[in-house]
Amino acid sequence: MARRSVLFAPGDQQELLYKAAKTSADIVVFDLEDAVGPAETPAARTTVKSVLDDSSFDPDPEICVRVSRDPVADCEILATANLSPSLVMLPKAASATAVESLSETLTDNGLDCPIIALCETARGVLNASEIADATPTTAIAFGGEDLAADLGATRTAAGTELQYARQRVVLAASAANVTAIDTVYTDFEDTDGLLEATSSARKLGYDGKMAIHPAQVEPINEAFTPEQSEIEWATTVIEAAKTHDGVFRVNDEMIDGPLIKQAKTILNRAGITDEQDG
Repeated sequence: MARRSVLFAPGDQQELLYKAAKTSADIVVFDLEDAVGPAETPAARTTVKSVLDDSSFDPDPEICVRVSRDPVADCEILATANLSPSLVMLPKAASATAVESLSETLTDNGLDCPIIALCETARGVLNASEIADATPTTAIAFGGEDLAADLGATRTAAGTELQYARQRVVLAASAANVTAIDTVYTDFEDTDGLLEATSSARKLGYDGKMAIHPAQVEPINEAFTPEQSEIEWATTVIEAAKTHDGVFRVNDEMIDGPLIKQAKTILNRAGITDEQDG
């Protein structure tokens, strides 16, 4: 399943929750954390539940809930909703233990939700490998803005102050074979800047990027969607791999294990499984 764009919507604003779910985002996050003040969190839980209880609510995106500072209360409410979220996001994930603790809370409430772990603190980035390896983790996301605040770093347009952390997170995701999601681009009116940042993320190996505004979804999706020529190459490689062992030739190109893996990644980003003919 392609997870190119991850769009956040504030959990206390019902209209925006519905609006986000009608976009072409691959994942929509109903946010009970940063987008909601502590005093408004109980009301936000009720708002999120009201949307999930709506019998006419039939979203195309995967629906994820980013839990608040009180995930136990969040899970108790989510467990009573008509529609369970597909995913839950753990903010400020610091360790594998934190991921497993949230998973236990979900299970205790009858919820079966894989977890997107958001690495956005110094501790979380340093522990990215163990976080990615945790059984409940289906994806890890890099939170650059919170990390900069945690470090006391000065944010720059070039982003060099976060480059090491950004690479560490994507390496951890690749090693654990989970989805890697890049940080937000905060200037939602700067499409050129967004495209540059998204292109950089894809070159680093990220599978998708978080978005803070619906206008960012299409540019992100486009940047992470392979070109038709890439899809055709990948499809040919995967088909040939079914009847060959070891190294083999495709259109005068020698294909080995790393290129087969690259072909599978391209098809996954295109939303095509290797059983399909493309």
